[in-house]
Amino acid sequence: MSYPQTKVAIQHWHEMLKTQDMSILNELLADEVVFRSPVAFKPYTGKQVVFFILSNVIQVFENFTYHREFYTEDQQSAVLEFSANVGDKQLKGIDMIRFNEQGKIVEFEVMIRSLSGLQALGEQMGQRMAAFMPK
Repeated sequence: MSYPQTKVAIQHWHEMLKTQDMSILNELLADEVVFRSPVAFKPYTGKQVVFFILSNVIQVFENFTYHREFYTEDQQSAVLEFSANVGDKQLKGIDMIRFNEQGKIVEFEVMIRSLSGLQALGEQMGQRMAAFMPK
């Protein structure tokens, strides 16, 4: 099975980042989307929490740039290589994104290096998540 709508969805993703139009993100996320964070062991599930995480990461990252894109043979998944700053820390990473037949994101996993960049991101996002998910 081939997933030609994946490349269209990735174009929408890039447009969302360029325009900061979060309604595009809302359209791209499937209700059952799962997000795997580089700083949390347990995945986050559901459109509301994943929307919160991704829309906040966009605000935390500075000088965010995608460098390369890779697609699986069936084009159901894409891997996007990026770089960004969090404060004075630089980081590099990849977004691994899997789509369903409708071109909606069903899985989003992020891997980041270096440790100092990841720690800076974790600290910033931890503060935001604590406000979003009170105990």
